[in-house]
Amino acid sequence: MSSDNAVLKAIYERRSIRKFQDDQVLPDQIETILDAGRWAPSGLNNQPWRFMVLYAGDKRQSMLAGCTKYGSIVQNAQALIIVFLDRQNMYDYTKDCQGIGACVQNMLLAAHSLGLGGVWLGEILNRDSEAMQGLNLDQEKYQLMAVVALGYPAENGHSNRRDLQELMLEDLDSQKF
Repeated sequence: MSSDNAVLKAIYERRSIRKFQDDQVLPDQIETILDAGRWAPSGLNNQPWRFMVLYAGDKRQSMLAGCTKYGSIVQNAQALIIVFLDRQNMYDYTKDCQGIGACVQNMLLAAHSLGLGGVWLGEILNRDSEAMQGLNLDQEKYQLMAVVALGYPAENGHSNRRDLQELMLEDLDSQKF
């Protein structure tokens, strides 16, 4: 699928990248990615997301790698953006989780647009208490929602999608006006 529309092109071309080169991700690139994330929609515009950034070599990177079966991805990333729900700034739990999902998607699209690869890691939530302790964060105040591993791609991503008709509960043509 291709498009002349830059947004659609980014959506269609972005892939999860799990292997990274050793080239450093720069702070201004991270700031651009975070800025894209903060522009995601949220209920009542409460912006319930909070971020922590770890660069390659930070001792907490190894600790996080030990909290997931995808530890090699975490350990080899040049930067990690850790996304939290600010429990004290919640509007509605479900809507806030949806907003954080939109935030993460914005960040992945921004990373792709900058020539970086990234992957959204959620499996780490199975050991969120351990991760939160290692990050020295109050679990009453923050809830771990995702880790986004970033770097310059050392692989080409690949993916396929089900046919749209397989996903429809009703035929699109049945709703013509």
